[in-house]
Amino acid sequence: MQNNDDDKLIKIDMGTLQSNVAPNKDSVLCLGIESSCDETSAAIVDSNRNVLSHIIYSQIPEHQKYGGVVPELAARAHILAIDTVINQTLQAAGKTINDIDVIAATAGPGLIGGVLVGWLAATGIAQATKKPLVAVNHLEGHALVPRLSATAANGIGAGASVDFPYLLMLASGGHCQILLVRGVGQYELIGQTIDDSAGEAFDKVSKMLGLGYPGGPIVDKRASSGNPKRFNFPRPLCDKPGCDFSFSGIKTAARIMLDKNTQPIDDAFINDFCASFQAAVVDCIINRLNHAMATDVVRAANPKTLVVAGGVAKNSAIRAAMENLADAHNMIFAAPPMNLCTDNGAMIAWAGIENWRIGNIVREPVAPRPRWPLTEL
Repeated sequence: MQNNDDDKLIKIDMGTLQSNVAPNKDSVLCLGIESSCDETSAAIVDSNRNVLSHIIYSQIPEHQKYGGVVPELAARAHILAIDTVINQTLQAAGKTINDIDVIAATAGPGLIGGVLVGWLAATGIAQATKKPLVAVNHLEGHALVPRLSATAANGIGAGASVDFPYLLMLASGGHCQILLVRGVGQYELIGQTIDDSAGEAFDKVSKMLGLGYPGGPIVDKRASSGNPKRFNFPRPLCDKPGCDFSFSGIKTAARIMLDKNTQPIDDAFINDFCASFQAAVVDCIINRLNHAMATDVVRAANPKTLVVAGGVAKNSAIRAAMENLADAHNMIFAAPPMNLCTDNGAMIAWAGIENWRIGNIVREPVAPRPRWPLTEL
């Protein structure tokens, strides 16, 4: 991993770790640790795609009164929770640390205070037990978790059915990207947001309406009872070539509409507003994915599966629209189950196993990174 000058300020010299896991072992157990934002999570996953235990401590109640994540509060909460979460994960699986073969933890990107908490815990365990350690890119955790477990209406129920290459829509509170996933560590960026992420837009509109945080699930629920044609939201870039997104204009339009509104903001108004906003976001995503499928690089790769992952993958309208798009292109649609869409330890453990299989373990000092694009893997 390449480190920039900023990374050197937080470099952790942990020496060389020796692997005690034989490469031909039938089933490998990985302890995965995630602490990049507002969830402290750990999980034990085996190489046969079984989740033995999975614990998530969510900080949402602590951040709701601020309308978003406060980095310093998040880091402190991770410090208080990390030992308990790891111990509960081991107990729930009926395992001790000696039973674990591989340790994996998020090393970025994310809120660096939180990332450091999980990474220090993982390096300490690996150092003490001489277990191999994997530095997981948080985004790769999202990108690979459909291979652990995927659900879709067409009957796909096992992650084994999500084969490389696949076309991925990765959407969360901080990221919105279309990626061609060729293999572990092999990501080709097809399109990305040029301003706000889809998840950020959902959160901001929810806050404008006084609905609370996190906004995505709330807006999705209210939209299910609303009229998506009542308010005329823009569809930025949908009349332009390329595969990049822009959600800033939709968010700004929402603010202007509300400022100029003279109607009662009752339940019907809120439901219709959410439905109209969500419809605009969905249209933008489907438009950009259609463009991506027409690019030379995607056509040449001929992916058989269209995948959505990240926190926004929980959105019912986005999942339904992407499933229809996949059907139209004779592709399989796959998405993680709802409990594996948001940040979680199981995705980190699975990414740890996938990376361990190809020998990608820590062999020299690693610096946790607040920014770490998938394309740098």
